[in-house]
Amino acid sequence: MRLPFFYGWIIVAVTFVTMAIGVNARTAFSLFYPPIISEFGWERGVTAGAFSFGFVASGIASPLIGRMMDRRGPRAVMELGVLLMGAGLLLAPLTTQPWHLYLTIGVLVGAGSVCLGYSGQSLFLPNWFIRRRGLAIGLAFAGVGIGSVTLLPWVQHMIEHTGWRTACTAMGVLVLVVLAPINLLLHKRPEDIGLQPDGDAAPTATSARPASNIVDPVWAGTDWTLPRALRTARFWWIAVGYFCGLYIWYAVQVHQTKFLLDIGFSSNVGVWALGVVSLLGIPGQIWLGHLSDRIGREWVWAISCFGFVICFAALVALKYWPIMPLIYLMVFTQGALGYGLTSVMGPVVLEIFQGRHYGSIFGTIMLAALAGGAAGPWATGQLYDLSGSYTAGFTLGIVMSVLSAIAIWQAAPGKVRAVAGQMHKIASGA
Repeated sequence: MRLPFFYGWIIVAVTFVTMAIGVNARTAFSLFYPPIISEFGWERGVTAGAFSFGFVASGIASPLIGRMMDRRGPRAVMELGVLLMGAGLLLAPLTTQPWHLYLTIGVLVGAGSVCLGYSGQSLFLPNWFIRRRGLAIGLAFAGVGIGSVTLLPWVQHMIEHTGWRTACTAMGVLVLVVLAPINLLLHKRPEDIGLQPDGDAAPTATSARPASNIVDPVWAGTDWTLPRALRTARFWWIAVGYFCGLYIWYAVQVHQTKFLLDIGFSSNVGVWALGVVSLLGIPGQIWLGHLSDRIGREWVWAISCFGFVICFAALVALKYWPIMPLIYLMVFTQGALGYGLTSVMGPVVLEIFQGRHYGSIFGTIMLAALAGGAAGPWATGQLYDLSGSYTAGFTLGIVMSVLSAIAIWQAAPGKVRAVAGQMHKIASGA
C-alpha cells in the first residue's frame, strides 16, 4: 500500500526521535558530572576523561559501523546502538571506581552513540533526499533540541531528588523501550523499496532527463573506494575539519555547566543554558540546513564555526564579567549557529565521495571527528587542572573553530557537486 506522502519523511521522523533520546542520553553526562565529582572527589580531568574515552570507543567503532552500514543497512546498526547504549546506562549506576565509568559511560554508551547519533544517521539519511537534503537532515537532527528541553530538565530533576544513579537508570530504560521498536522502520535508500530520492517519479523512456548537479565530472565519475579516497587531499581536509568541529562542540558542551557553577551561577542557570542551547539548535539546524541547499555546504560550515568563535569568546569574557547578557550571547551563538555543523556533516562527505563505499569512507572520516570529540573535553579539563582556569582551554577552542572552517573550505564539496540553489551556475557555465 502506497503512502499519501514520501516514505523519506518517516525516515526523518524516526531519526528525529532517535536523536532526541540517543544524543541527549550521552549529553546528560554534563549533568551527571558535578554530582559524580562531589561524590567521589576525583579530579575533573579524570572524570571528564570518561566522556572523552567514549569518543575513543566511538572512533574505534566508527569505521566498523560504516562497513556494517554498507553491508547490513541501518536497522542492524541502530539496534546494535540501542543495545550498547542501554546496557551502558543501566550499568553506570554500579560505578565505584573511575574505570567503571570509563567502561559504561565511556565504552558502551560511546560506542552506542556512534550508531544512534550524528555519525550513524549521516550514513543513510542523505540517500533519501537530493534537492532538500540539507533541510531534511536539519529537521531530523532538530530532534536533539526537542530532547534537550524535555529530557535534560527531567534528568536534572531526578538527580536533585533521587540521585544521579536513578536518573541514569531511567535514561537506559527509555533508550531500550522507545528506540528498539521504531528503528525497525528504517531502510537504507529509497530504491530499496521502489522509490526515488525526494519522492520523485521513476524516470521513463519518454521523461525529460533530470538536470545534473555535477560540477567536476572526472571526480564524480570515479569509483571512490576507501584506499583511493585516502590518497586525496580532500579526504584529509575533511578529516581535519571534522576533528576540529567535534573538538569545539564537546569542549564547550561538557565543561560549560561546571564553568557556570564555578563563577557563581546557580545550577538552574547551568541546566537552563545547556537545554536552551539545544532548543536554539532546532531552528538553527533547520534554517542552516535549508540555507546550505541554497548557498552551499562550505558557507554553512563557516557560519557555524563563527558561532563557536563568538561562544568561546563570551565564555572567556564571563570569567571577568559574570553577567546574564554574556550567557545569552554564548547560548545563542552556540545553539542557533554552532549546531548547524551537523546539518551538513553528512552532505559534505556524500557530495565528494558518493558511491557504493560511502559508508566506509564516512565511517573512517568520523574516526578523526570522534578523536576531536574525545580531545576537546579531555584537553579542556587538563588545561584547567594545570592552570586553575578555563581561559586557556576556551581560547584554544577559538583557534580550533577557525581551523575547522578553513579545512572544509579547502575540501570544497561545491566544486564536485552543486547544491540545488547553485544549479543555475552549471547551466550558465559560471
